Amino acid sequence: MSAFLSSTVKILEDLIGFDTTSRNTNLSMIDYIENYLSKFGISSQRIYSNDQNKANLYATIGPKVDGGIVLSGHTDVVPVDGQNWATNPFKLTKNQNKLYGRGTADMKGFIACCLAMVQPISQVEIKRPIHLAFSYDEEVGCIGVGRLIELITSQDPTPACVIVGEPTSMQIVNAHKGICVMSTTIRGREGHSSRPHRGVNAIEAAAALTTYIYELCDELSKIERDERFEPPYTTFNTGVISGGDAVNIIARECTLNWEFRPIPGANHTAITARINSWIEEELLAKMRKVDPRCSVESIREVLVPPFDQPNSLAEELARKVTGLNDAGAVAYVTEASLFSQASIPAVVIGPGDISQAHQPDEFVSLDQLSKCLSFLNQLVELSRTGNS
Repeated sequence: MSAFLSSTVKILEDLIGFDTTSRNTNLSMIDYIENYLSKFGISSQRIYSNDQNKANLYATIGPKVDGGIVLSGHTDVVPVDGQNWATNPFKLTKNQNKLYGRGTADMKGFIACCLAMVQPISQVEIKRPIHLAFSYDEEVGCIGVGRLIELITSQDPTPACVIVGEPTSMQIVNAHKGICVMSTTIRGREGHSSRPHRGVNAIEAAAALTTYIYELCDELSKIERDERFEPPYTTFNTGVISGGDAVNIIARECTLNWEFRPIPGANHTAITARINSWIEEELLAKMRKVDPRCSVESIREVLVPPFDQPNSLAEELARKVTGLNDAGAVAYVTEASLFSQASIPAVVIGPGDISQAHQPDEFVSLDQLSKCLSFLNQLVELSRTGNS
C-alpha cells in the first residue's frame, strides 16, 4: 500500500490547504474533489445549502445496482482561533510518523484515503458500487448531511450500508450519544444597581437556570446510566453566557447557550419539558412577581439523536474486513445516527485518534492512514467479488 499512502499524503496536503472552517464556504474543496473524480470518469452530484455557499457531494463508482457501500465524511473543520499551533494549521506538516494540520484526524485523513483508492477501484470490475458521500457543516450540528441522505434515499441504486470515517483509531464503533443544543434568552427588568429589589436581573436568572440544569444532570446520572459510555450518563454543559450593559445597571437581558448529550434511550423531549416546566413554575413565577413582562424563550438549535445499532450489516462488514470481534461506544456525535434513522445501517470507523480532534497541533499518523487504506482495499475486494 506504499504507493497509495504516498498518494494519500499528497491528497491530504491539498485538502488541508482549504480552510473549510464551518463559518466559511467549502466549495473550493468540493471543486477539487469533483475535478479529481472526473479524471477517472466519475461524475458527481452536488446538493447545495440554501445560500448556495456550501455543498454536499455524492458520487458512485461501479455498477448502478443495489447493495453498495457508502463511504461518508464531512468536509468542514472547527476553528483554530485562539489556539497555539506550532505549525501553520492549513499547511500539512510532516514530522516523523505524524502529519499535522487542521482536519488531519477529523476527518480529511479519511477523505484523502477514499480519494486515493479511487484509481485502483476504477481499474477493476466491481459487482457492487462504492459511493462517496461528503457533507458540509457536520461540526455545527450535522446540518448538511440531511439533504445528502434525502438524495441517497430518493434514488437508485440503494446502498446496503454506510461507513462513517470519523477518527476511531480504526476501531469499530456502533453507538454514540446524541446532542441537543439550546439557546435561552432571558428578559428581566433593568434598573439602578443600588435598588436591586426594584429590578429583575437576567444574569441572576441565567445563573439560577444553570444551577438547575446541573442539578438535573446530577439526578439523571444516578437513574439513567449506560456503562458503555464515558461518562455513562446524559451530560449537560452551559457553553456561552452573554448579557448586561454595565456593572451598575441591573441586567435586562441575558442569553445562555447550553447543550445536553443524551445516552441511547434517554428522552430528549422529556428532558427539555422538565427544564421548561421548572422555568415556568419556578424561575418565571419569581421574576413576574416584580414585573409581569419578564420572559424566558428557549430555541432548539441542533438536535442529533443518539446512535445505537449493534450487529448491523455495516458492523458485520467492518468485523469481516478488520477481523475485530468487538465494537465500542463513544460520547461524541457523528452523522451515523442520521443514516441509521433513515434506515441505512451504519458503523463508525476511521483513521486518527479523537483526542486529536479540535486540538492545536492536530495530527494523524501514517500508520493510521495505512490501516485505513488496507481497510478500504478489503472493501474493494469484497465489492469486486460481490460479497459486500
